[in-house]
Amino acid sequence: MIKVGITGQAGFVGTHLYNELGLQSSKYERIPFDDNFFSHFELLCSFVKRCDVIIHLAAVNRHSDSKKLYEINIGLINLLLKAIDKEKVNPDIIFSSSTQEIFDNPYGKSKLDGRIMLEKWAHEHKTSFTGMIIPNVFGPFGKPNYNSFIATFCNNLTHNQEPQVINDIEVNLLYVSSLCKQILFDIDEKKNINCPTINTKVLQPDFVMKISEILLLLNIFKEQYFDQGIIPILSNIDEINLFNTFRSYIDIDKYFPFKLKQKADERGTFVETIRLGIGGQVSFSVTNPENTRGNHYHTRKLERFTVIKGKARIQLRRIGTEKVYDFVLDGKNPSYVDIPIWFTHNITNIGDEELYTQFWISEWYDEKNSDTFFEQV
Repeated sequence: MIKVGITGQAGFVGTHLYNELGLQSSKYERIPFDDNFFSHFELLCSFVKRCDVIIHLAAVNRHSDSKKLYEINIGLINLLLKAIDKEKVNPDIIFSSSTQEIFDNPYGKSKLDGRIMLEKWAHEHKTSFTGMIIPNVFGPFGKPNYNSFIATFCNNLTHNQEPQVINDIEVNLLYVSSLCKQILFDIDEKKNINCPTINTKVLQPDFVMKISEILLLLNIFKEQYFDQGIIPILSNIDEINLFNTFRSYIDIDKYFPFKLKQKADERGTFVETIRLGIGGQVSFSVTNPENTRGNHYHTRKLERFTVIKGKARIQLRRIGTEKVYDFVLDGKNPSYVDIPIWFTHNITNIGDEELYTQFWISEWYDEKNSDTFFEQV
């Protein structure tokens, strides 16, 4: 069991990395970290003492005082090393640097100088260190106007605001899940080598695209999915990752359940449940009264639950949080709820008759790679 701690655990990348580690609980033990550890030295010492590996993500990206930004980021590294030295431990360290190292700005300079400091310390203490130079990272739940322009665009489009392209350049983009997997690969690689290694890794982007091209794609998601409920054409994994990122900025308690149009005549009724620009698998279930299905989550799959007959309660809860979203759907007024990634979910028959539900999921089921992880809502 490898004991892994993440400074900046509550941040954008830290939250995703903590959750990714949780998917492999037989291999990794997550050592909890709280931002106030840097303000309480004894708590920081206790944290570092428990870790085999420390992933140092904690940093300030923006600050009104550029000098203060640099001082804060370097100060966090000094505090971390001071605690490690006090406890006389030598954990492996992975440091998240940035491609902004090459630019003459306080953030880039703090990353470059911080990486050099940690590398020097690792040499002196004969422990492993990796400085990861990371391109622009995007993904679900990033903070608008802070983590990524993609977060800002998605938030604007789902909240009646108009995004603006200020400088239309090509951008190297790395999906947050791809970054997490590369960090886990580095942890495993160093443990397999079983001797100290010190290196710098320049991470390659998943794809490169102009800012205006990304905004064009996000506008399609807005017009087709957000406005009409259409699953758009998603040509590759990068577009799926962008789409899942876009979906994470929707206020689901206001957006769902999405009402469907029902046509009726003397023959009965007709309801169109889904328009697809992507394949996948469609199924249906019959659930007896007072029974529940689900209590699991997915990290990449798109999924839609449409209640056709009966009365259902669908519950959603984002992993690592406590807020539960409750939606009541009735087949008399057909509607659906789409399931965001990293939200555990279930569906319960709360009526007196059988519940008929149609399910669409974006991938055929594969037992060897199911992307299904069980956790009670």
